[in-house]
Amino acid sequence: MSATLFPEDTTAAPTGYWIFGRFFRAIGRLTLQTFGRLGAFVLFLRDFGRSLGEPGTYLPLTVAQMRQIGVDSIPLVATVSAFIGAVTAYQTTYQLFPGVQFSVVGWITRQSIVLELGPLLTALVLAGRVGAKMTAEIGTMRVTEQIDALETLAYDTVAYLMVPRFIGGVTMVPLLTVVAIAVGILAGGFAVVVATNVRLADYTAGLHLTFNTFQVWYALIKATLFGGAIALICSYEGFIT
Repeated sequence: MSATLFPEDTTAAPTGYWIFGRFFRAIGRLTLQTFGRLGAFVLFLRDFGRSLGEPGTYLPLTVAQMRQIGVDSIPLVATVSAFIGAVTAYQTTYQLFPGVQFSVVGWITRQSIVLELGPLLTALVLAGRVGAKMTAEIGTMRVTEQIDALETLAYDTVAYLMVPRFIGGVTMVPLLTVVAIAVGILAGGFAVVVATNVRLADYTAGLHLTFNTFQVWYALIKATLFGGAIALICSYEGFIT
């Protein structure tokens, strides 16, 4: 038989060159997608900064967003903070070894809640409750073409939809953090006084130990940044749905 009648099998296993080619193409696509999304977000930030110059559009809606983000979230934030404060104080007492003064319970509880747990857990709770709501609301408006209708009516959609949420986030998350810190410290004191041998005077003395006002400002700065990030990212994800 002639060799041309039976060509060689072309279904052999992929060569190393073919495998590496697919790998680098995948890396290239991922890189382009990443920088494409980053560029789109930067353009959104540009539009957001420009929209701040239209207070007549976003100020009438800001109070409603502040109520939804802040006032409506107080019960959930207070509940979570109470449990966290009680657990932190109780576990700190449980870990103490003989000879350590009980005032350290108040100090550790204050440091944990003020510097880390208060701002962080408040932001996590709001990211789940408020952030998801922002994304769902704006995403639904995008899918049902309500945002297109606003643009047709010459509305600045960024100023109308996102700036009020951003202002509500950066103003109400710090206030909610103050509530979370207060409730957490009070709940921690109640838990250790009721369930352990720590006296209220020892716990209070620990709260005053090495305290300075910068710790509170530090927590408020973190909460402000968290609030702005939640509002911007969640609103943007809904806007590009």
